Amino acid sequence: MLGPFLLWPLTRTNALGVLVTAARRLAGLERVRRAVFFGDRFPEHYRASDQKVLRYVAVRAYSGMLCGVVIGLLGFGTVLAVLLARGIVRQSVHWDELPIQLLLGGVLLFLDIQGLRSLTALDARIARDCFGPSEEELLQRRILELATSRAAVVQAVDTERRRIERDLHDGIQQRLVALGMLLGRARRKRSPEQADALLRQAHRESQDILAELREVTWRVYPSALDTLGLKEALGGVSERCGIPVRTEFDVGGPLPQPVETAAYFVVSESVNNAAKHSRATAVAVRVVLRGRVLAVRVQDNGRGGANPAGSGLSGLRSRVAALDGVLHVDSPAGGPTTITAELPCA
Repeated sequence: MLGPFLLWPLTRTNALGVLVTAARRLAGLERVRRAVFFGDRFPEHYRASDQKVLRYVAVRAYSGMLCGVVIGLLGFGTVLAVLLARGIVRQSVHWDELPIQLLLGGVLLFLDIQGLRSLTALDARIARDCFGPSEEELLQRRILELATSRAAVVQAVDTERRRIERDLHDGIQQRLVALGMLLGRARRKRSPEQADALLRQAHRESQDILAELREVTWRVYPSALDTLGLKEALGGVSERCGIPVRTEFDVGGPLPQPVETAAYFVVSESVNNAAKHSRATAVAVRVVLRGRVLAVRVQDNGRGGANPAGSGLSGLRSRVAALDGVLHVDSPAGGPTTITAELPCA
């Protein structure tokens, strides 16, 4: 109906806009039809390009006409079947003609059914291509997500390496230097009492250094994950935390090792942040396996205001995104702070 507008010089400049507008309205009606009669669900905020909408309307028009032809042939075959049955009842059709009539009718029915099935599949496919991202767009989006996730993982690993190096240099290395100085002073003391006091101080310092070194290695990767599992490793987080931590663990089966590691670091980093920065007095941890998704939730009663763009939370988001998971941070001013992570286990 809009074809003549393309040939009318007075409206030629606006013909494409009018055509696209009409095509979008028809496509909107088709989208509603697919949703009502076939239960299709398409992305709400996806907007197809003008070329995609015009292509959809054109292909849908031709497939609709072809579908009308197939249905017409089906109706024609039904009429022939009724006439054949009437002829058999009236004995106007000879029995030697019946096999040929049945063969032709069966072939026509088969072609009609196959045609309807093919047109139904074509209708669904072109609707998915128009009202949602195509396979090429999904592939490009997936490539972009993987590239972004890889870059984020590399950055998170580099940040973690720098933190470990800083902990070793500013913490353990300085304490080892102090320990060496104590031992040197003990060797130079001629009084046994003073030397004994310095040795006792050096012994206490060595025990503190071992505890700090154990803490650093635990933050790098807890050995309890390999030996005892995620539940016991989370119990170790609760024991080392300076505030009460209530842990609910509901996981019925084994988890993949990368998922266990990511879940542990989500809980460990969240609990440590709550103890150091939020002035919280209690933390609740909940780890639940829902189908093939591990849901991790950490909530504290602190003052809130956590920055999702901070180095710690950004590293957690990168670690979770590397497993196709999602990390949410809800920390309004005044609290509480809630950190949730969803980790697919498939």
